[in-house]
Amino acid sequence: MEELQRIHVKRTRRLFAGHLWIFSNELLESPGGYAAGSLVGVYDMKDHFLGTGYINPKSLIAVRLLTREDVEVNRDFFMKRITAALEMRERLSAASDSGRLVFSEGDYLPGLVADRYGNCLVLQFLTAGMEGFKDEIISIFEEVLNVEVIIIRNDSRSRTLEGLPLYKEIAKGLPVPLPVMSEDGILFEVDAYEGQKTGFFLDQRENRSAFAHLIKGGKGLDLFCYTGGWSLRLAAAGAVVTGVDESERAVRQAGRNAELNGLWDRASFVREDVFSFLRDELAEGAGRYDFIVLDPPAFVKSSSKVKEAVKAYRRLNELCMRLLRPAGLLATSSCSYHLGREMFLDMLRAAGKEAERSLRMIALRSQGADHPVLLSMPETEYLKCAFLVVDR
Repeated sequence: MEELQRIHVKRTRRLFAGHLWIFSNELLESPGGYAAGSLVGVYDMKDHFLGTGYINPKSLIAVRLLTREDVEVNRDFFMKRITAALEMRERLSAASDSGRLVFSEGDYLPGLVADRYGNCLVLQFLTAGMEGFKDEIISIFEEVLNVEVIIIRNDSRSRTLEGLPLYKEIAKGLPVPLPVMSEDGILFEVDAYEGQKTGFFLDQRENRSAFAHLIKGGKGLDLFCYTGGWSLRLAAAGAVVTGVDESERAVRQAGRNAELNGLWDRASFVREDVFSFLRDELAEGAGRYDFIVLDPPAFVKSSSKVKEAVKAYRRLNELCMRLLRPAGLLATSSCSYHLGREMFLDMLRAAGKEAERSLRMIALRSQGADHPVLLSMPETEYLKCAFLVVDR
């Protein structure tokens, strides 16, 4: 095995606890002389081997560990890791044709995301180190999966923190017509090339299913509805749902998905800014809906923006609480890691106070099982989803 470059760390407590990141200020020497994405052997100050990772002197997260074993990181290494991730998904989701196949650090593959939508695979290489193995990883997925289309969505803004360019490309096939995925029998066309993230919000799948089981008809809203994930699940449960999103593309796709499932009579979609929509609805009177789904984008992009984001979350939730009938149901989420669980609950309490509503929480949920949380890395748990009963 070829001798790796070596780098030493002066702080090891988090590493010994199972964390995979090493920050630049935790290194004994400057990472400046290392090529971005190159593999390094990591050692403590007594020269004990701690693992192998890849380094990037341009990133605050200077090293991301791939393994704590003294093994070669090559195609065979990635084949074993990817195969293990796929086998776990086989156990988790019986007969599902779509889902997250690889969740970065949650599958011990920092910087790699893989989502499947039927016959279409979407890959994201979010770090310089993982991009260096791009060709090998694509070939592995071609070998182990029977998909017709492979799309590379390297347009995530997190790549800019690695000094990487943003781009998209089609590595195999053509995404025409759009791939169709099934979620508990509901069909969705997925625009995996132009859509948000990789085309769909897979992390909320189990939450959508759980909330749909609570809905017995009635009238509700799906705010920040994107392409109708929540709306159609609830319409299929017998409800009448209005989805709201400011993206014209998303609203058009949501309408097509409603038609695809024969739900156009119970699910309609409006293109409008959600804040403006809520203010207009309240002007017509409070207490008019049986349930509301509030699934906003990540308002908190960094820890410095938490205070401003909490204000936006609180205002949105307050408006929703006012619009609900007594004992109405609210499914409200935050996908911002920087807004922690306790801060999220404090925000909901404050929103309830402002709305003059009493709240009962019947569930506090997180991301789906195909987005596994590495307990030694709190950063891998980002989604909070609360089901509330909103009383007078």
